[in-house]
Amino acid sequence: PQSISGRGRVSRLVSLSWMWFLLSVCQAQRATDDKPNIVLIMADDLGIGDLGCYGNDTIRTPNIDRLAAEGVKLSQHISAASLCTPSRTAFLTGRYPIRSGVCVPTPRLLVPAGLPLNETTFAAVAKKQGYSTALIGKWHQGLNSRYRSDHNHHPYNYGFDYFYGMPFSLFTPCWPDPSRDTELAISCRLWICVQLLAVTALTLTFGKLSCWFRVPWFVILLMILFTFLLCCVWYYSYTSGLYWDCILMREEEITEQPMKAERAGSIMMKEAVSFLERHREEPFLLFYSFLHVHVPCPTMENFIGTSKHGLYGDNVQEMDFFVGKLLDAIDNLGLRNHTVIYFTSDHGGQLESRLGHVQLGGWNGIYKGGKGMGGWEGGIHVPGLLRWPGKLPAGKVIEEPTSLMDIFPTVAALTGGTVPQDRVIDGQNLMPLLQGAVQHSEHEFLFHYCGVYLHAARWNPKDSQAVWKVHYVTPVFQPPGAQACYETKLCECSGEGVRYHDPPLLFDLSRDPSESTPLTGDTEPLYELVIKTVADAVQAHRKTIIPVQLQLGKELNEDRVWLKPCCGVFPFCLCDKEGNTSNLGP
Repeated sequence: PQSISGRGRVSRLVSLSWMWFLLSVCQAQRATDDKPNIVLIMADDLGIGDLGCYGNDTIRTPNIDRLAAEGVKLSQHISAASLCTPSRTAFLTGRYPIRSGVCVPTPRLLVPAGLPLNETTFAAVAKKQGYSTALIGKWHQGLNSRYRSDHNHHPYNYGFDYFYGMPFSLFTPCWPDPSRDTELAISCRLWICVQLLAVTALTLTFGKLSCWFRVPWFVILLMILFTFLLCCVWYYSYTSGLYWDCILMREEEITEQPMKAERAGSIMMKEAVSFLERHREEPFLLFYSFLHVHVPCPTMENFIGTSKHGLYGDNVQEMDFFVGKLLDAIDNLGLRNHTVIYFTSDHGGQLESRLGHVQLGGWNGIYKGGKGMGGWEGGIHVPGLLRWPGKLPAGKVIEEPTSLMDIFPTVAALTGGTVPQDRVIDGQNLMPLLQGAVQHSEHEFLFHYCGVYLHAARWNPKDSQAVWKVHYVTPVFQPPGAQACYETKLCECSGEGVRYHDPPLLFDLSRDPSESTPLTGDTEPLYELVIKTVADAVQAHRKTIIPVQLQLGKELNEDRVWLKPCCGVFPFCLCDKEGNTSNLGP
């Protein structure tokens, strides 16, 4: 008995030792700096001049400013496009959007057929390294390709394990819509009426044929015709984007159609916190893609009227509030020191967006132009903030050119993955620059497209502080004298809506960041050298572009009803599965 008891004690000790060892391994894995958690936060249409850490002193953004104070601020961070879909494609893949075909000749057609399935995203790279991945918020890289529920371009097919948010983008009909609840109530009753009339008509028809009823045929035909007309009225009432574009999904299920846009932000934040809680014991990558601050700027009542800049300013401050909630959740879960956080915008603010005579778009600070304007700095100069306590210096400012495309190879480096070797990757790993291992950006040249057209290019010489910018094409602003395309709402990429420059316009952004005074051969001794050097770089770059099928275009974006998502019986597509979800207001 004593020996058995001894063996039992030894067995228990061995078991406890193994448990301690496994717990230590798990704890070490959770705490390792080799594979940190990654949270990527992207605002939508945010102007760089809207943030306190980039010079704004009239809009309150304390939580985003805290990220800048506790981490690294990139002062020359550049988007690969000045429109949502192509910019996000470049962000996800680390490649200029023209390489994927996610670009169009004109910025007016914004809904993609879909990101090609052969493209690799940073989520796919992280997932291959054992990360749990999620996208919460705006996707805007396509959804269906053959019928309304095939979900060929769902985030699941690009490395994301979980998705909650909008498959498309916010549009003006999404908010405010004071008639929405009334329409939903009427619509539900109308659907019941259609069903009752149809059943009645079929019953009377069958009864008439069976000699059960003596109802005149014209009455039956009248009921059938009325039912048909009712269905037609119903169907054509759905031509508004409110029903087809303003939807929310959880994984592959539509949860709101149409959505209640003012509560979407609070639900998205709850989804994000829930994801963090579920995966706190394992490495994860969360791409939190804000619907803020895209028009129509749906804002909770708690924030209406809280800023000095109308609805847009209110929406920016609400976004900052949600950023604070996300940061608090990370800190409260003990993940602060082992989580890399990145904040940016997909491109600059839209200048043409107005509510009456009030500006409803963002402020791009000192930079000229805005959303949809090809190469002007206001459309492509975006915030770039990164925090990783203990690994990245606090309060550091980097003035070297960087790009949204850099996040793809940076995620690969952080997760222990590798970038694809069978294609051109235009982004560069940011970690050596962020940590001070190198002093200069790997981006000697960056190229600026408007759709499929190259409008401008910049050169950052290795041995100079100058940042040269060459414009070959610029949009024609209207009306004359304006600084945006107010008449057409978005600027054109080609044709009569642009001006071609021969010789090109040249600016030195280090001396003239506002691009206000073009340099000439008379005012700049290096003019000829810079123009030739950049032209040679453009030619070399174009040789690397392999023609691919365009994913955006008029023929691909017609109103194809059979591709429209529907959460009910088409065309009666109505649902609200969120119920009375409460807000996360202050």
